Amino acid sequence: MTGANGDADDVARAPWIPGPRRSADDHADLTADPTTAPSAAADAVADPAAETPAEAAAEAAVPDEPDVPQLTHRVLKSLLGAWALSACSAGETRAVEDHLTECAPCAEEALRLRDAVALLHEDRDLDLDPLLRSRVLENCLGRRPARVPVPEWVTPYDAETARLDALLRDIGESEWHAPVRLKWYEDERVTRRKTTVAGVIGHLLAVDGLVTSALGIKDPLGAGVPELSPTERTEAFWSALDRPPNRALRGPWRDQSHTLIRTVSFAGRGVGDLTVTYKDFALPLRDSLLERAFECWVHADDIANAVAYPYAPPSGAHLHGMIDLAARLLPAALAGRRRSGLAAPARHLVAAGAPGRSLHLEVEGAGGGHWYIALDSPAAVGSPDLAVAQVAMDGVEFCQLVAGHISPEEAAAGQDGDREAIRDVLSAAASLSRL
Repeated sequence: MTGANGDADDVARAPWIPGPRRSADDHADLTADPTTAPSAAADAVADPAAETPAEAAAEAAVPDEPDVPQLTHRVLKSLLGAWALSACSAGETRAVEDHLTECAPCAEEALRLRDAVALLHEDRDLDLDPLLRSRVLENCLGRRPARVPVPEWVTPYDAETARLDALLRDIGESEWHAPVRLKWYEDERVTRRKTTVAGVIGHLLAVDGLVTSALGIKDPLGAGVPELSPTERTEAFWSALDRPPNRALRGPWRDQSHTLIRTVSFAGRGVGDLTVTYKDFALPLRDSLLERAFECWVHADDIANAVAYPYAPPSGAHLHGMIDLAARLLPAALAGRRRSGLAAPARHLVAAGAPGRSLHLEVEGAGGGHWYIALDSPAAVGSPDLAVAQVAMDGVEFCQLVAGHISPEEAAAGQDGDREAIRDVLSAAASLSRL
């Protein structure tokens, strides 16, 4: 008898794969009374031809022989996976096992499949899946939304503070004192300030206090604090600490962010239009929280780099909102630089609300889009018909420029058109950064 390929040697090498054997107890008659066993044995000796109760039970337990179908080699080979999973009918199982004693290639494949099936039944411990809680909460909120939902314009801040808090939970005591170099663009160059992971959280706590103060929530700097810029508030907070900042700042920072989100969620619809003052400029609350979400992500990335922790950018929708805010602030930033003599003078002034000379900002990747930046007046409207230059950048790279982590000269932007306008806009984007 030859193998599937007609090679007689295949028969000698074909391993025999027995089916699962049942225990001897499977065929035992456990209902028999042991006190009657001797008489039954005597009866058997007296009449050897008589059928004993045990033999009758064993004969009744033997199943009928299955009908073995006549299958081709191709069909039998296709059944090997189902056979390894014990998913074949009795007849198919018998046909496959008969075939395995004849075909060496199929026998080897059957052994591999049976070993693979064994790997599907790994022992598991009794510890709960750490993601179980989040899945349960997600399912519950999906079936029954919260009665007081977080406004859509607050979700970027909510998400970024939660992501940073998750990072902080994972770092050790010593990593809170890891050095962090904060960077921003000032005086036409990238400026650096050395602090620690805990110092960064103190910075976020102090600057978020500008938003909480606008909502009537307790200021982390205390009552009666004069109007200060974000940098001045940070320096004042650091100076007021009686010891170097440590992980104890995580609780106050997280409690403040929760209180802020809860207060805005319970407030009326007009809360988004409240003004938050940063001393030198002001933003409506909805834009201020988007700006705070951006700062939270940027500084979380600073912390992650300091402790060698992987950290991803925000979701595409949230990143798009951050880029949109920066694009809306660019005309005013460009006008301010022009008043300081740091940008080229306006060429074609137009009435407020009229289309004017523009730069086409094309941001690629997640959160990207197209924006037209008015070049000559912050009150003008950007227009694709009056675009004199185009800049194409990746979304994360553009945010790094806005954060002051890279200089305008370092930005690997695709540029086309008026070089002066491109240089002014990239410099204005970098000037949006601060400590």
